[in-house]
Amino acid sequence: MKFTLLGSEIVYKGRAITLRRDSLRTPDDHTVSYDIIEHPGSIILVPVDEKGQVLFVRQYRHAAEEDMLELPAGTREAGETPQACAAREIREETGMAAANLQKIGAFYLAPGYSTELMHVFLATGLTPAPLAADADEFLSVETMPLADAFKLAESGKLSDAKSLAALLLARPHLT
Repeated sequence: MKFTLLGSEIVYKGRAITLRRDSLRTPDDHTVSYDIIEHPGSIILVPVDEKGQVLFVRQYRHAAEEDMLELPAGTREAGETPQACAAREIREETGMAAANLQKIGAFYLAPGYSTELMHVFLATGLTPAPLAADADEFLSVETMPLADAFKLAESGKLSDAKSLAALLLARPHLT
């Protein structure tokens, strides 16, 4: 299927995202518009300590209007590699550094309307090395055994999609 880009305009430019409207010609020669969120990309970590405990963070998510249990994650800064972002984010969000950061996959969070590609890292060899959290982040770290993390995901009680996907990608590396 061939879609042809006819034009693009920036509708909104914010701190973390840009919203653009693209006009496209479809394969059957119709013209359609798509609203696209441009995002610099992100990472998510599956941090596992030497006791087999997975480190999660709990934080308030205003769009969902609730405190959510999630794996540590964050947005890439300009020019930052996914690996460097992962090394920074684990320290900011959990207070731990990872001796081993293994990339185990990547996925688009919402390819119907966003360019955000999230890179998934398994983080092991954890040692204390905190960095200051972002000014708008109020996090608490929660740990649980690896088996319990998979059970939580499988039971439908973990409502964060990126954490579910990351656990699925990590499973073959951990069991």
